[in-house]
Amino acid sequence: MEFEPKPISREAVPAALDKAHRYRLLNEPSAAESICLDVLAVEPDNAQALETIILALTDQFDHDTAAAVPRARAYVPRLADEYGRHYFSGIISERQAMAALRRSTLGASGPAYAAFRDAMHWYESAEQLSPPGNADAILRWNTCARVLARHPALAPSGADAYEPSFD
Repeated sequence: MEFEPKPISREAVPAALDKAHRYRLLNEPSAAESICLDVLAVEPDNAQALETIILALTDQFDHDTAAAVPRARAYVPRLADEYGRHYFSGIISERQAMAALRRSTLGASGPAYAAFRDAMHWYESAEQLSPPGNADAILRWNTCARVLARHPALAPSGADAYEPSFD
């Protein structure tokens, strides 16, 4: 049995976006994602819905990174401004790195490091495009730099070769 989602009205969009924000705060990102899909069905270029759905998908990286990363990246080109496209590309990479870091499985060091460095690249380019007084990209870049400093075991792939202990 398949169910077709019911459309919402344009008048319902502001309240729906408030609900999506609340669901993210309540750690229910799939509910926030669903609401954003409803909003985007009515207003495909709604900036707040696009940003919120990207964030809601990144909130799901700990449980479903393989599927959620490409879904989040698919919304980035729809963002209206170049700064937003660069900044949110950085957010996706940073949150992908953090999810890999939390998994802390053998071989996760290289992908986590690469994702942090990718995020830092995006933040640097976003910084060049940021409006005056907006330090968001710098703040995120600094966070990545500090995480890398706190976790010296994070290194590029190949530099973290496994050496078994035979003691």
